[in-house]
Amino acid sequence: MRLLLIVSLLLGVLTGKGQQETYLKFNENRSLGLTHEGADFLAQLAINCIHQEYPNKLNQLLQDSSMIASPKVLHPAFYGCYDWHSSVHGHWMLVHLLRNFPSLASRNVVVDKLNISLTPENILQEVAYMKSESKSWERMYGWSWLMKLAEELYKWDHPNAKRWYTNLKPLVDLVIQKYEEFLLIQTYPVRTGVHPNTAFGLSFAYDYAVTTGQQELEWYIKKAALKYYLDDEGCPASWEPSGEDFLSACLEEANLMRRVLDPNSFNNWFEDFLDKKDLKSLMEPADVSDRSDPKIVHLDGLNLSRATCFFGIAGVIFNDKLRDQLIDAANEHLEATLPNIASEHYEGTHWLGTFAVYALSAR
Repeated sequence: MRLLLIVSLLLGVLTGKGQQETYLKFNENRSLGLTHEGADFLAQLAINCIHQEYPNKLNQLLQDSSMIASPKVLHPAFYGCYDWHSSVHGHWMLVHLLRNFPSLASRNVVVDKLNISLTPENILQEVAYMKSESKSWERMYGWSWLMKLAEELYKWDHPNAKRWYTNLKPLVDLVIQKYEEFLLIQTYPVRTGVHPNTAFGLSFAYDYAVTTGQQELEWYIKKAALKYYLDDEGCPASWEPSGEDFLSACLEEANLMRRVLDPNSFNNWFEDFLDKKDLKSLMEPADVSDRSDPKIVHLDGLNLSRATCFFGIAGVIFNDKLRDQLIDAANEHLEATLPNIASEHYEGTHWLGTFAVYALSAR
């Protein structure tokens, strides 16, 4: 049955007490999609933070006193939104919304912002900084979001996007080198529900490799994914989430494997990987008790990233009933968190908009 219902969500936290706005709609495949009003609202979250220097969390190894400088000096392209990786994915969100919503109300402001950030000089400074940092700096979370930003620019046939992609390419090439070097020596995957998660870190890089025809990078990632995960069975999903997760270790792994396996192989693998009871435990949205706490608010991100995974996995599942359950679970996770992605607490607002946009784009 075609569901073309418009869903009005009460977003008092987002837009002021008592005010209703239509930000979402159901699409033909029963998945929530973003309206133009929603795109305008979410774009503003990134506009507000990509050039906001403070507060700032520098994940930094000081080699000497020359590295003691302000975030904007150290990272002229990606200094806003609290930390480097959040700035990178804030830029991705703006590019994605520009590409998919040509009549975006803030279009000119967004273009100006991207022109300020993505200059050749700024990117070369980012390259120099990354070369001077430890091998593990932003591995793989920040790396993966950079690849997603690059992929978004590559897919957009627009003069601005082509120019920004060309400017970004030296940093992309360095990150590709880092992926390939690290995957040769990483014996075990990182299965945590936060930034170092290997499955999440490989997924966006794989997407970039496939989209741009980077066959060598694709080979490295596919080989690593099969080595780490092909024999996995009985993922302990009932242990999730931990108190600061914004990624589901089980679902991120499955969402990577549906990329690298053919559909038949994936469906067989998934049946052994998650039994019905454990999968059901993942379908209950996480409760967020304090959105002013920078770790507890991660659970809002968990709901959004779970939705992304549910949509992705549903796209290759053969069982109709299970597919419907996954889509329903994705929508429930979105509805639980979307009203809360913007608040007076910068701990969440600097990054949750990106996770919302990506979840909605994964439908």
